[in-house]
Amino acid sequence: MNDLKYVVYIAAEPEDVWRIFVTPEGTKAIFFGCVLDSTFEIGAPYAYKGPGNDGDETVHVYGNVLGFEPNRMMSYTEHPGPSYRENHAELETRVTLELEKVGSCTKLMLINDRWPEGHPSYESTQESWPMILSNIKTYAESGKTLDFGW
Repeated sequence: MNDLKYVVYIAAEPEDVWRIFVTPEGTKAIFFGCVLDSTFEIGAPYAYKGPGNDGDETVHVYGNVLGFEPNRMMSYTEHPGPSYRENHAELETRVTLELEKVGSCTKLMLINDRWPEGHPSYESTQESWPMILSNIKTYAESGKTLDFGW
C-alpha cells in the first residue's frame, strides 16, 4: 500500500497551526468534535475522543506518541477505534506531521505510512485526510470550519 502524503500551505504562523492540533478548541473544530487526550511525551498514549458510536467519549483513533517537537513536528502510531474495527489493535499505521515557516505562511506536510497489507480503512483515510487538511487551512486562516454537509 502506498504512503499517503499531503502538503498544504497555510496563511498563518506555525504556532497558530500547531495550536489547532494540540488544544481542545482546535481539535474539536477540525476533527469533528473530538479532543486529543495525551501528555505528548514520547511513548505516551493518545486518543481522539468525541461524539460517535459509543457516545460522547467514543475513541475514534488511538496510539502512541513517537515524536513531539512543539510548533514543528508530531509523529504517532494510529489505530482505528475499537468501535470501528474488531481487529483494531492489529491495524497500525504511522502519522507524521511537520510544520515549516515558508515566507509569511506555514508549510504543513502530513505523511500517513506503514500501512499493513489489506488495511480496511486505507481508501476512506485517503479521502478523509484532504478534508481534514482543508478544514485546518480554513480554520487557521478564517477561524471558521468547512461544512461537509454531514
